Amino acid sequence: MRLALAALLALTALRLALAASLPLVPDEAYYFLWSTHLQPGYFDHPPMVALWIRAGTALLGPSPLGIRLLGPLSTFAGSLLAWDAAERLFPGRGAGLTAAAMLNATLLLGAGAVLMTPDTPLIFFWIAGLWAMARLVADGKAGWWLAAGLAAGLMLASKYTGLLFLLAVFGWALAGRSGRAWLRTPWPWLGAALALLVFAPDIAWNAAHGWVSYAKQGGREAGFRPGRALGFLGDLLGSQFLLFTPGIAVLAVRGLWGLRREASLAARLLLWLALLPGAVFLEHVLSQRVEGNWVAVVYPAACLAIGALPQAVLGRWRAPSLGLGFGLTALVYVQAWAAPLPVPARLDTSALQMAGWPQLGAELAALHPDFVTADDYATAAALAYYAPPGLRVVGFEPRWRYFDWPQAGVQGETGILVTHRSWVRCDQTGTLTRKRSGEPVQTYRLCRLTPQAPGILLPRP
Repeated sequence: MRLALAALLALTALRLALAASLPLVPDEAYYFLWSTHLQPGYFDHPPMVALWIRAGTALLGPSPLGIRLLGPLSTFAGSLLAWDAAERLFPGRGAGLTAAAMLNATLLLGAGAVLMTPDTPLIFFWIAGLWAMARLVADGKAGWWLAAGLAAGLMLASKYTGLLFLLAVFGWALAGRSGRAWLRTPWPWLGAALALLVFAPDIAWNAAHGWVSYAKQGGREAGFRPGRALGFLGDLLGSQFLLFTPGIAVLAVRGLWGLRREASLAARLLLWLALLPGAVFLEHVLSQRVEGNWVAVVYPAACLAIGALPQAVLGRWRAPSLGLGFGLTALVYVQAWAAPLPVPARLDTSALQMAGWPQLGAELAALHPDFVTADDYATAAALAYYAPPGLRVVGFEPRWRYFDWPQAGVQGETGILVTHRSWVRCDQTGTLTRKRSGEPVQTYRLCRLTPQAPGILLPRP
């Protein structure tokens, strides 16, 4: 126990060090902009990621560590909650340590613990909700419904995927006699009401803004596309085999499959929390690609299911699966930090996301434009974070109108539009290349722009 806790603390310290030393990815810079203007909702997602960034930067300033601070810390806390939940759901099996270790050894959680995105608070609150339900199963105290409802509301305030937790829990309750008995009491309904109360500010914000983020996220369904569904399914299965890491992926499937034989409330709870989201994602591949990170909500239940496997199975496969998982995650950490592998920068995901932004901003400033802008929000946000302070970064996309930031007033001025899209028609004046240690990462076209609209002045750190 003490050795495992020491290992988790050491892993958290490593993640904090990486969070401090690695450059921000563009999406993190975008969410940092959110944190400078807190509001109950945003164009893309609910507000929790902005609140977490604001808490970190209030302590450590607008540095990468300040922005990411709650990522490693929440992963540490979530690991302890997952550990305790597994022990309560499967007492006497030693499931807690295995579940927490498997969760930390997945590549998705390992990489996500260093970054700050809406998935970061979502996964923490999902684990907290699972823990509350585990306490309910273990001791039967009605008040845990309120704790689960609070966690569900915080999930919804993190990402709308949190709705799947509520659906899974109520599905679990409806499917069993003891669960239906709970539904005849006020406690589950009070928990759901608490979740709605926590989430209500986002509903109110969307109501006042044309339901914009619900339309954006709900509009991902693009109709049945049978010609591409098999390709989307292959992408989904392949990405999860990698993001779980191969050994843990196989054990997760085996663990969930094994739970079907158990009639316990614990087994049924984990099956609902894994299979209902999984079914939703499988339905989604009929129309569109499922991004790998969306499936993160399945990981906690899947890793607890691994902890419930027979000791004969775990004794043979636990160590190699953990070794491979932590090894792949360490390789990703090292490549992001020092790039020792001979992977071309243009093909290196960490370089594509992190490398060369300050250099690109400085080269743009050396051209002395009246302002710079970009035709995608991520590039604009990265420039706003990394470009020299004297350079105005302006947003023209519709999403920027949902912030109470000052207008830039650049009508008639001559600025530079930065784009990596070859099909964009514009008055091109040159190119600049973002680099990693002199090696090209991505080339941008520079286009002369004289806007007729004022644009929005993006805040700077």
